[in-house]
Amino acid sequence: MSEPFELLIRDGTVVDGTGAPAYRGDVGVRAGRIAALGKIDGTAERTLDAGGAVVAPGFVDPHTHYDAQVFWDRMLTISPWHGVTSVVLGNCGFGVAPTRAEHRDLVLRTLESVEGMSLEALHAGLGADWPFASFPAFLDAIAARGTAINVGALVGHTPVRLWVMGEEACEREATDAEIGAMRTLVAEALAAGALGFATSKAPTHVGFAGRPVPSRLATLAEIETLASCLGDAGHGVLQATLGPGLFLDEFEAIARRTRRPVSWTALLGGLFGADGHRPVLERCAALQAEGVQVIPQVSCRPLTVEFHLAAPFPLESMAVFQPVSRADRAGKARIYAEPSFRESLRAALDRGRLGRAFCEMRISEHAPDQALVGRSVGELATERGTHVADVMLDLSLASDLATRFRLAVLNTDERIVAELLAHPASMLGLSDAGAHASQLCDACAPTTLLGHWVREQQVLTLEEAVRRLTSQPADVFGLAGRGRLQAGLAADLVIFDPATVGSGPLRRVHDQPAAADRLVADAHGIRAVVVNGTIVREDDRDRVDPRGALPGTVLRGATNP
Repeated sequence: MSEPFELLIRDGTVVDGTGAPAYRGDVGVRAGRIAALGKIDGTAERTLDAGGAVVAPGFVDPHTHYDAQVFWDRMLTISPWHGVTSVVLGNCGFGVAPTRAEHRDLVLRTLESVEGMSLEALHAGLGADWPFASFPAFLDAIAARGTAINVGALVGHTPVRLWVMGEEACEREATDAEIGAMRTLVAEALAAGALGFATSKAPTHVGFAGRPVPSRLATLAEIETLASCLGDAGHGVLQATLGPGLFLDEFEAIARRTRRPVSWTALLGGLFGADGHRPVLERCAALQAEGVQVIPQVSCRPLTVEFHLAAPFPLESMAVFQPVSRADRAGKARIYAEPSFRESLRAALDRGRLGRAFCEMRISEHAPDQALVGRSVGELATERGTHVADVMLDLSLASDLATRFRLAVLNTDERIVAELLAHPASMLGLSDAGAHASQLCDACAPTTLLGHWVREQQVLTLEEAVRRLTSQPADVFGLAGRGRLQAGLAADLVIFDPATVGSGPLRRVHDQPAAADRLVADAHGIRAVVVNGTIVREDDRDRVDPRGALPGTVLRGATNP
């Protein structure tokens, strides 16, 4: 008689992550790995009935910012709610390692500004005595602490630059000696298991005191030198956020030289005008056909940011907001009341891309007058015979800068989003889970994809959508043994109801350290989530103790189990 399975999932629709046709069958698990697939005879310690449901590999989210949250939230909420079993940290070149003790405040203030993280939550969550300084120690600290789901990390350009240059990393180009020291750090990180190297030249990435984040001060030669570590290591991906001097020509040259993938963020609807995404997709497709892996990340959700003017992240790349970024809360209020600032902001909106978006921007919170919640700033401007900029500023000043606005920035035209999702050259990314916690929540991207774009819009087949969520990101980011249902591979699984899977509306909770708030979205139709053979979620409830032993593992480049 055969050995019992630890877990047996019966009578599901198996979608294996490769894009192959679905089939009716069972999945048996032993010792944290898939032991059998198909029609299985045998007994099990625990059996799950998957009748009417899909059994798929656990979803892989390649674009998160849980670098700090992992040290206070071992469950990495809310990603597993939505079927995610593996995440990649350190995107856009940001992170908390390597960090010298004397630079911790610089790193946290950078995350506060550029990733919309609460500085109070960061200080409270990480504490005064971090359990790491180097990148290898960072990975070891995560492993020692334990996580509910699997965690891999990129080494970020910004902390590497801060380690070598201190505060001057935000002010100038690096010397040859400093670039050499950075290269040593990146090589050390890759040897310890970093999944790659990440950087950014995005003008929207503004750090503390309104300064550009350190990676934006890097020359192309510096980026190329650090990326060359990937070629030397023979593994890893360059994750890059496009910006001046760092786009397709540069991505192609780096990919050809290193023979490693470049996964760049982000190709969003409207970024290059109504049809500008098409030539970008076609060029990436042509390169991929040659074996040059330049892969744009796309999103299945509108880029919608909820913010208040005490922390005006989506506006800080505008030149008019430079003095605002350097000011404290009281100073910001004084600037917002100045006629000269208002005149400059009106002019900037009238000539810029954000002007129309501002007219459609909606009020999501306004304590002095709840009747305004849900209304557009454009409607109020028309009623009051004034400019949208003045409406936003007046409402904010009336609430001590607490009024929240919901601004749809990009990816709002579903016709374009459908093209981006369906194009074979793209990959799903940019959930930003763990970042901008009080401003947006796109960690629910997997359930949005399956509910809206597969079931409702039929833009992707179920099999292709699951491939996009599993084997494709696993392959690009080098997560060996993940992303497929195959005997011998890790038993990362998600069981979901294709008729009901989806994402709920955003809601605000105060569950971060220092009682900081964030936006979350509940998942619909996710029956169970399994990580390395252990059920971590079932029927919308955690099934492991967040304070006890957890099944997640650190995914290390080139050596993932």
